[in-house]
Amino acid sequence: MRLPEDVYTAADARLASADARVAAAYPGERPGRQPVHTVYVPASQYRTRLVADWGKQAMRVFIEHADLLDVDADVYERVRAKLLTEPIEDLRIDFEDGYGRVPDDVEDAAALAAGQTLATTGGTPFCGIRFKSFEAATRRRGIRTLDLFLGSLLDNGPLPPGFVVTLPKVTAVEQVSVAAEVLAHLESAYGLASGVLRFEVQIETAQSIVDLDGTLSVARIVHAAEGRCAGLHYGTYDYSAGLGIAAAYQSMEHPAADLAKGLMQVSAAGTGVRLSDGSTNRLPIGDALPSAWAEHLRLVRRSLERGFYQGWDLHPHQLPTRFAATYTFFRSGSAAAAERLTAYASKVAGGVLDEPATAQALAVYLLRGLDCGALDEGELPFGRPELEKYARREG
Repeated sequence: MRLPEDVYTAADARLASADARVAAAYPGERPGRQPVHTVYVPASQYRTRLVADWGKQAMRVFIEHADLLDVDADVYERVRAKLLTEPIEDLRIDFEDGYGRVPDDVEDAAALAAGQTLATTGGTPFCGIRFKSFEAATRRRGIRTLDLFLGSLLDNGPLPPGFVVTLPKVTAVEQVSVAAEVLAHLESAYGLASGVLRFEVQIETAQSIVDLDGTLSVARIVHAAEGRCAGLHYGTYDYSAGLGIAAAYQSMEHPAADLAKGLMQVSAAGTGVRLSDGSTNRLPIGDALPSAWAEHLRLVRRSLERGFYQGWDLHPHQLPTRFAATYTFFRSGSAAAAERLTAYASKVAGGVLDEPATAQALAVYLLRGLDCGALDEGELPFGRPELEKYARREG
């Protein structure tokens, strides 16, 4: 070694601010469960028994047509149990496109009713509302609905665990900054802990991908939220239409969709912000059930293979295919993932030479399988604490 100590010291000093910036902006994978889907329900249709009714409707079509899914007995039983006990993981009460424009007094009443119903009913691990966008035409209405809903919710109980709101149609990064400020004001007004209110940003406009100066606005969106951004959700049809793609070709698998989602993925990597794919509007009802189910199974699997572990569901009949595709994905790959992680942990040379980052990905994959109910801890050579250790790259 010929370099003096002051060279090391100078390098540390020069990079100290960069080290702090990177550590703050890229904390890594957020621990804990991520829902496999978000169910959007228009506020006008939200009611006390909605979750139970969706479960019953999904169970009925699953029992009658399970042969179309071509799943093994284990996956069948897991889907059946899921529909019976927790048919919806993440419920979003929609005051935006699914609700439309109504007189202010009507939306006021709906916001108050929805808050009270959610507080007294619950029923899902994750929940929240989608309010109208922060564009000029709808900004005040969106803030008012959020304020009324939150007040009604908190008047009837505590803030539910897993509560998150959805900010749609972002056309300027400043809208995200202002949304973060509004949530901070709401926390102060309702006596909530600082930072407890978080939001997902829907990526459904061209401006939310590339800004007018050519920079990647999606990357700036993540950091403009000042730690409040819980996720980036791709909006299939608004985004496609905004790019001029004909309605017949608007899809989660269109090349334009893959480009947008790739940029979302790069922008969110390492930040703790989670990703969600969009939806398919082909509903599995009537004679369209077999073909719509086949498409949904394929699209959910495609999303999972590309690292999008969450998506949107718009109809009860999409729940069986959501869970069937998800459970099959994790169960079909769990044995190989566990074998590779075991080899890595024991330093045994095998057919694949895995890096620490890949070992982390293997652990996260198995944890996701446990969290969603596809796997049981007793099936794996690792317990949850060990997997969490490797997920933090401490193994």
